[in-house]
Amino acid sequence: QHSLTVVAQAISLEPQYGFDRDLTLRLAALLHDIGKPATRKLEQGGSVTFHHHDVVGAKLAKKRLTALRFDNDTIKAVCRLIELHLRFFGYSDQQWSDSAVRRYVRDADDQLMRLHILTRADVTTRNQRKADRLAHAYDDLEARIKVLAEQEQLDAMRPDLDGEEIMQLLGIKPGREVGQAYNFLLELRLDEGSVGKDEAKKRLLEWWPNR
Repeated sequence: QHSLTVVAQAISLEPQYGFDRDLTLRLAALLHDIGKPATRKLEQGGSVTFHHHDVVGAKLAKKRLTALRFDNDTIKAVCRLIELHLRFFGYSDQQWSDSAVRRYVRDADDQLMRLHILTRADVTTRNQRKADRLAHAYDDLEARIKVLAEQEQLDAMRPDLDGEEIMQLLGIKPGREVGQAYNFLLELRLDEGSVGKDEAKKRLLEWWPNR
């Protein structure tokens, strides 16, 4: 019943985010809690937990959707949404740093708008007082994403140096080491925003010998 309610809520939210009869979103809403039965655990005191049902659910959904012969892009998108559908609840408990907000956007990537809808649809099925509190928290998260996007062009998150500049600076050839340097600079960008090319070069040269 809960999953069907989430589907209905997601459908009602589609126009607000520019979607219409979106199959990917509706599949994610239908299957978002598919991992709960496999992760259900009765704790001491009688409480029930579903730890990691997001990750387990994504794997189960991939298996089911593959068996039903959905295309790979749809399967990948649905599974990503299921995997991320609980991430926001950490924000509702304690407001994130800017770097955590950037990671949320990066991890959602091109599924961010669908994740907004799925999360809001899931939130609205809870008791009204809690639903209102979570909805206000998500309003705040979306507002912060918008501000950061305007400040840093968050939609196209990239390090301050590209692969060619990294290789030239470090005197290395294409390969695993370039990826290591790129990831270091990406983490720097996520943590501090754009620091500029000169500062990025300085930080990379300081980090590189001690990696």
